[in-house]
Amino acid sequence: MNINLSTLAPTQIYHLMTQTVIPRPIAWVLTESGESNYNLAPFSYFTPISSNPPLLMFSVGKKPSGEVKDTTRNVLETGRMVVHIAHEALANEVTQTAATLDHGESEVDASELELVEFEGFELPRVKDCPIAFGCKLFEVKEIGETPQSLIFAEIEQIYISPEVIGERSDRLVVDALKVNPLSRLGGSQYATINNVFSVARPK
Repeated sequence: MNINLSTLAPTQIYHLMTQTVIPRPIAWVLTESGESNYNLAPFSYFTPISSNPPLLMFSVGKKPSGEVKDTTRNVLETGRMVVHIAHEALANEVTQTAATLDHGESEVDASELELVEFEGFELPRVKDCPIAFGCKLFEVKEIGETPQSLIFAEIEQIYISPEVIGERSDRLVVDALKVNPLSRLGGSQYATINNVFSVARPK
């Protein structure tokens, strides 16, 4: 089956892309909206793009009303965010924080998630996430006809739970199975890692 995207509406293209670019990692992004009022939202158009500088990129759409989402607004105002990697047991909480709330309402409070101090960074992190990236805003690009906000985040600090660090003497190794990261498929589907294998790269 060949599909010509020029014949499809943007919503149809979205559904095709999210069902074929799989699995996608999820950026669970915490930002601050006013003093100690935190916004938390998931984004699955997300990837690392550079190591020098260390950059993550995630794409944020608009609210149904056409307004910018709180994540974009907060990042532009404060220049700070924490990008979390959630595990399987947090699937319900991740889903609940995708709800559209009025600006200033906190998904953290609504979901009863516990935040803890992120040592070395201004914002807190979600306690139950095994990995968190403390980031500053690098750049925002608006693309598309509806436009999407591409947020480029420069990593300043990384938290890794000791429970997911493997044993190796020459470098730090993160055990992917212990992280058990939640990833996105199409529709309302998620996936997790249940097998890890290695293939030698060509020299």
